[in-house]
Amino acid sequence: MSDSSVLSIALWATNLGKPVDSMNAWIASVDACMERAAADGADLLLMPEYAAEQWLSYAPPDLALNDEIAWLAGQSSFALEALRELPTRHGIALLAGTMPVRVERGLDGEPPLVNRAHLLLPEGNVEHQDKLCLTPVERDPDGWHLSAGSTLRIVTWRGVRIVTLICLDIELPALAARIAAFDVDLVLVPSMTASLAGYNRVFCCARARATELLAAVCAVGCIGAVTRPRERPGSTSGAALYLPCERAFTSTGIAAEFPPIDRHDDRGPMLVVPDVPIARMRDLRRTGAEVWPGAWHGDHVSINEA
Repeated sequence: MSDSSVLSIALWATNLGKPVDSMNAWIASVDACMERAAADGADLLLMPEYAAEQWLSYAPPDLALNDEIAWLAGQSSFALEALRELPTRHGIALLAGTMPVRVERGLDGEPPLVNRAHLLLPEGNVEHQDKLCLTPVERDPDGWHLSAGSTLRIVTWRGVRIVTLICLDIELPALAARIAAFDVDLVLVPSMTASLAGYNRVFCCARARATELLAAVCAVGCIGAVTRPRERPGSTSGAALYLPCERAFTSTGIAAEFPPIDRHDDRGPMLVVPDVPIARMRDLRRTGAEVWPGAWHGDHVSINEA
């Protein structure tokens, strides 16, 4: 991709049920998928939320549930350092799913851990985004006990304005309404959902956001489950690229997708979407779509209860 006219994106629904015996084995798996994505013409590979949970395949067998996030965070620095050279080598960007990261927290009682996505670019820089709205499991002091982020970052790469909304964050209309004013081209949605209900919450909202923002929205989730150090619920998900419901693109909003599954025999399926029309969507935001009102905020509307 030499400019922002089009973008090709690969979505890898990582199979957590395929064990890895070391961090090096996990890095090798990511490396192989990046090589495949690059060979298929992708400019960017998107991995799911908590793809790092696969590291639990080689965690200490006596690791307690409420120690899992801290243990995963302890592996993150090595993982990121090992991943850094892959985008340059393959010539494509990598959104490496999310991984727990230890941070400094300013307020008493806030846990020093966040659920963070990292966007590694072939030019060498690394951008990050923390999950803004946490699930009950992520907030539970007796469970994973994470802190929420408070800043949404807009990253411009090769002329494309990108935001990352992690799983539940894509379900928040108030957040989408604020983003609409910032001329975003592409929304990346790494997710992790245990059930079809969760999958449909995330993916249906992602599809709606594409029309609301007049932007491309990519969503992908984990499948399967890590069974060490304990059995846990599996993940059900798929992958999709959504575009605005405009005659210039698609009447359904679905540009490409594969349906949700809960298991796979190998690393997990990959969906490659060529030539996402970034410039054409931007032109429609400038010159007017069929009925899109732009960044409509609704502040002038009063609400009366009968």
